[in-house]
Amino acid sequence: MPRWTVDSPTKLEFDGVVALRVRAISGSVAVVATEDRPCLDVAAVTGEPLAVSHEAGILTITYPNLSWEGLAGWLRPEPHNAVITVAVPKDCPTQLGVLNATALVGGISANTSVKSLSGNITLAGLAGDVEVGTASGDVEAQDLAGRVGFRSVSGDLTLADGSLHRLDAKTVSGKVTADIALSGGGALRIATLSGGVTVRLPADASMRVDLRSTTGRVKSGFSGLESARGRGGSTLTGTIGSGSGQLSVTTMSGQVTLLERSEPETPPEDGGAGTEGKIR
Repeated sequence: MPRWTVDSPTKLEFDGVVALRVRAISGSVAVVATEDRPCLDVAAVTGEPLAVSHEAGILTITYPNLSWEGLAGWLRPEPHNAVITVAVPKDCPTQLGVLNATALVGGISANTSVKSLSGNITLAGLAGDVEVGTASGDVEAQDLAGRVGFRSVSGDLTLADGSLHRLDAKTVSGKVTADIALSGGGALRIATLSGGVTVRLPADASMRVDLRSTTGRVKSGFSGLESARGRGGSTLTGTIGSGSGQLSVTTMSGQVTLLERSEPETPPEDGGAGTEGKIR
């Protein structure tokens, strides 16, 4: 099995990468899709060297004795920092774990799993199932398709663009903001303790809606939903369109806001400026 110990800036190329596993401490990790030969570019490394292996098509980049399960417990006073870029085929399943390094994954169409303690995570153009877990790091995602699972303590989740079949998000105090479309028959399920939730959907969205906050405010830009307030808190329930999908939001003290995204008007034929999309 080919193995490398990387203690200085290094570039490596590989054949037949079918899965990627990366564990990092500090610095940054970027995983991007490529149609060229898979490669690893370590721009900088300080502290303990990286251990790289390529076995049966599985590319592993980590530190010695650092496992996926033990990632959060691997806290040492020595500075271990690396700046890593990995280019793999777009259908390469990716498993990435960081402590306080920033992480970026872009263009992957296979399943992706990312765990972070405090490092921020950026996801772009992913088409497979995505699982994200973070303690305090924030997650920003754009143009995702498929299913997204999100868990955090205080980290925020921001989703923009894309069309999801399913979103399952749970957080203690982190905020959840989603400006997306929902594919037919899909579901968005969000639960927080104190984190606020904002969801913006297209005007032609079709779903059953159940929004609940025990002590926070619940409001919607869509008409036809039934509002109620009682000992159990505030609720907004009802159906938008034919109700083929499902939107469920539950929070103890966070505010819940459902917004309607109006479609941009068609620009005039004379080339004049059209009207931008509005939120009612």
